[in-house]
Amino acid sequence: MSMKSESKTVVVLGGGVLGISTALSLVKLGAQVTLVTEGELCSGASGRSLSWLNSAGERSPAYHALRMAGVDRYRTLFAQDPTREWLRFDGGLCWSTNDTTSTLARHAYEKAHGYDSLLVNSHNVATVDGQVNASALAEVAIANPGEGWVSLPELINFLAQQFRALGGELIEYAGKAAVLTEAGRATGIRCHTGDFHADAVLVACGPWTPAVVAPLGVHIPDGSPVSMLVISKPTPQRIKVVMNTPRAAVRPNPGNTVAVDHDWYEKEIAQQTDGTYTIAQSVVDKLMQEAGALIAGHDNLQAQSWKLGPKPIPGDGEPVLGELTKVPGCFVAFTHSGATLALIAGELLAGEIVSGEKHPMLSTFRAERFS
Repeated sequence: MSMKSESKTVVVLGGGVLGISTALSLVKLGAQVTLVTEGELCSGASGRSLSWLNSAGERSPAYHALRMAGVDRYRTLFAQDPTREWLRFDGGLCWSTNDTTSTLARHAYEKAHGYDSLLVNSHNVATVDGQVNASALAEVAIANPGEGWVSLPELINFLAQQFRALGGELIEYAGKAAVLTEAGRATGIRCHTGDFHADAVLVACGPWTPAVVAPLGVHIPDGSPVSMLVISKPTPQRIKVVMNTPRAAVRPNPGNTVAVDHDWYEKEIAQQTDGTYTIAQSVVDKLMQEAGALIAGHDNLQAQSWKLGPKPIPGDGEPVLGELTKVPGCFVAFTHSGATLALIAGELLAGEIVSGEKHPMLSTFRAERFS
């Protein structure tokens, strides 16, 4: 059955991966869509995401199912063109420092619900990725062969090209925006570019989403920390796996570079009076030293650039997705796993917006759980 809607108008607020993914899904369903973003596309949290595609570790069954559906959509995209250097499925590798018990417990949990999880050590880690420094591993590590990664700037550009080609309107540098309402229903958004009226609004502003919906009387607890993503200078060592380790999280990146993040340095980040964030070069260098130690033969990994800003995390860690009961016509997309969920969340949200029917996979992720 077709779900086309030739007359539905939608304003999407937010130029990150969730915003552009939903906007593209909406135009494919026949909606008239305007995407409005404060700056340029991918200038917020999506531009500083490690974007590791996974459902590793422990989480609720509903969240795990949604993440696995998200990975599935990326596998479909990957199958269409396996040569893309910005989307790969070469597996993941993780370990804890001198904590074999917790590593074994995580492995057992993953195996119990069918997640591809293998135990490896320094003697056989080369079968996972020969570029991993075996001496950096703990006594035991977990390899997850089904995991992958995506570089969101390239993905967002790929989706935006399709969005424009299908008639979607993109407005960048619109500044701060507010949701317009009439008789309690969302009717569009207001920004310095002007008012944009629509049948429905999607707020997908990353860590700023709770603040955007707060004036509507909707409270979404915000646990977003300030974090950093570092891109290395080009390196001849080509790791394949995503590594999540006690002192650095590392993944391959286009252009023979490496993307690095973690959280141990968060207390070193300072906010300036203009709202921007800074961190000492010495801290960045230390993170790159930790990352370089994970890669065989590369203990001098150097930073080329880095970005700092809030990382979107709802207060309870679970995604917030769907229409606000308190404000009909206003939908939200706020989640820590924006990269993994981007394609599936965009698809499901677009379906709800066009059809008016709630999707069962989003039932536990509504904002109303906080009220």
